[in-house]
Amino acid sequence: MNLLRDAGLAEAGCQKIDWAASYMPVLNGLAAEFAETRPFAGLRVALSIHLEAKTARMALALGQGGADVAVTGCNPLSTQDDVAAGLASRGVAVYAWHGATPTEYEAHLSAALGFYPHLILDDGGDFTALLHGAQASLGQALIGGTEETTTGVHRLRARAAAGALRFPMLAVNDADCKHLFDNRYGTGQSTWAAILHATNVQVTGKTVVVAGYGWCGRGVALRAQGLGARVIVTEIDPVKAIEAAMDGFSVMTMEDAAPLGDFFITVTGCRDVITRRHMARMKDGAILSNAGHFDLEVSLPDLEALAAEVWPRREHITGYRMPDGRVLNLLAQGRLVNLASGNGHPAEIMDMSFSVQALALLHMARHGGDMPPGVYDIPPDIDRAVSQRKLAAMGLSIDRLTAEQEAYLNHY
Repeated sequence: MNLLRDAGLAEAGCQKIDWAASYMPVLNGLAAEFAETRPFAGLRVALSIHLEAKTARMALALGQGGADVAVTGCNPLSTQDDVAAGLASRGVAVYAWHGATPTEYEAHLSAALGFYPHLILDDGGDFTALLHGAQASLGQALIGGTEETTTGVHRLRARAAAGALRFPMLAVNDADCKHLFDNRYGTGQSTWAAILHATNVQVTGKTVVVAGYGWCGRGVALRAQGLGARVIVTEIDPVKAIEAAMDGFSVMTMEDAAPLGDFFITVTGCRDVITRRHMARMKDGAILSNAGHFDLEVSLPDLEALAAEVWPRREHITGYRMPDGRVLNLLAQGRLVNLASGNGHPAEIMDMSFSVQALALLHMARHGGDMPPGVYDIPPDIDRAVSQRKLAAMGLSIDRLTAEQEAYLNHY
């Protein structure tokens, strides 16, 4: 039995899924091949991921390959109820709705794991945490799985380093065809699309503070620059800080950036990046948002403790009036702004990421039984296959090494 907010939204959700699919030629090609070869036949696959149109297309592709598929969210605010209903109407088990309470959210995760999956796709590590804790018994058939995002990979590597990881996981986030494109161009575009949609204010001529200069932070900073903003980057890594400076951005501490910023965007994967000491220095009207996986980067408890008044200013924006009259504006309750206030990454970008995911799950299905517990890199042939298919879909050609060139590069 599906757990949905409103099954009557299925037609609108199917329209979204079909629109996204029309811009995902690589995944469509894989799905057609899967339909012929049925490589997932007899396997149960559970997905915990941002439940929107591109994700739905991937779930359907796995189903075309013979898998029994169950899907739940990985963030209480990123599920789109119409897409969830549309996906369920096409035969996928769905356990998710937008705005789930913490109790409902965990119940949805547990319901998907109650499928006793052979394979999991995790996004942020909540599936993995449950399978090592309260729902460990639901992993009895598990071969292994994949992890979609930076935060989840960090959690996996910490668990593995402690000797506590019980099954093999492929770090999809670290694949070149994922992080170089999804994290940089996908996050860059979708974060700003969501901020602009939510606020409808000007960016040109204003100051944007980007916390974190990993691949996601690079994308956010680059797009802010393209919109005409002055960009400040804050970092804890000296190498990344130098890179940001050489890319043309100002680099300073959050303490120094706090009174300068008009927009603040955290993209670190850590907690307490913006706290009360920073908020106390911010200008009136500052807009705070988070593009990291969890809602811990902008300290909501600090905002609430400081505020003399809290009220909804418009959809996706909460105002916090300070005792001195200044108003700080928080987008999407500090959750992942590009999905909580927007539609997520462009379909063409997710075409690559989810093609990597599909092939990574196939690799785990075929080889996971021989892999000891641990975190594994994506096999290079998966990156090559996806990139070659994407080039072909884009109508692009590249050169090939001649035999003489190969011999030259391999000589010693």
